[in-house]
Amino acid sequence: MKPINKLILATIVAAAFHPAIADEKPPPGAMALSTVLTKLEQQGFTPIVEVDLDKGRWKVEAYKGDQKHELEVDPNSAEILSDKPDN
Repeated sequence: MKPINKLILATIVAAAFHPAIADEKPPPGAMALSTVLTKLEQQGFTPIVEVDLDKGRWKVEAYKGDQKHELEVDPNSAEILSDKPDN
């Protein structure tokens, strides 16, 4: 298995067991989480280190280069709604 696929799988498994996700479900029409993460990786956000669902939006912590980012991502389109540096 390619390293990136292992990372995606590990992220999905970790997210599935995260207590915040257990209380909330993605909205109707949401993309598969693996698809959202792949789209973020294609934009240079790698590694992805944390994923959480909050108020119907994915909260993602990921690196782009040496900078860690806190992203808010639309689950239906994978559009980045907010991108803040995480200091």
